[in-house]
Amino acid sequence: MKQVLLASHNARKLKELRRILEDELPDIEVLGLDDVAPYDEPVETEYTFEGNALIKARAAVKVTGLPALADDSGICLDALNGMPGVLSARWAGLPKADRAVRDAANNRLLLAQMGDVPDNKRQAEFRCAVTFVLPDGTEHLEIGVLRGRLLREPHGRGGFGYDPIFLADGQRVSNGELSSVAKDAISHRGEALRAIAPIVAKALAS
Repeated sequence: MKQVLLASHNARKLKELRRILEDELPDIEVLGLDDVAPYDEPVETEYTFEGNALIKARAAVKVTGLPALADDSGICLDALNGMPGVLSARWAGLPKADRAVRDAANNRLLLAQMGDVPDNKRQAEFRCAVTFVLPDGTEHLEIGVLRGRLLREPHGRGGFGYDPIFLADGQRVSNGELSSVAKDAISHRGEALRAIAPIVAKALAS
């Protein structure tokens, strides 16, 4: 069985990737960083999701020799000129905290910062850049976007990150209240992964 590495320790993200890629890649094993020998992971120094995703995928390929996928994603608020953006995961300044603690702190801070913004000015979007890098240096990039608005309090315990405080356009409940299948169907990451899945399948079939 051929293998592809997702350059992430995030178990939820890995599970999400496996669900989305399953149809296109039934005979390919998707590994996470916890499945390979530890290495010094690069610092995400770029100012774009695309740049950070490429940093991670290139490093993974160089160290492991495996074809690698990496993503960078976050929430972008119109009223905050696109912030938190690439700083989404560490918006509250707790980069080393437990994920649940960090997510809750990020959500509280963002809600507080947007507290006086009226409902008709709370437009936001999730953005995701997914890169696929091969050992021969070939690189592919896909972008996914999910528009919506920021809620005023968390709803639901599903998903992760800012899902409980985000209402996607056309939905009646937050991302945190959607089933995994329903979220995959509309999510920014799902859109980007579905776009890149045929590229991965073709590359690994050759």
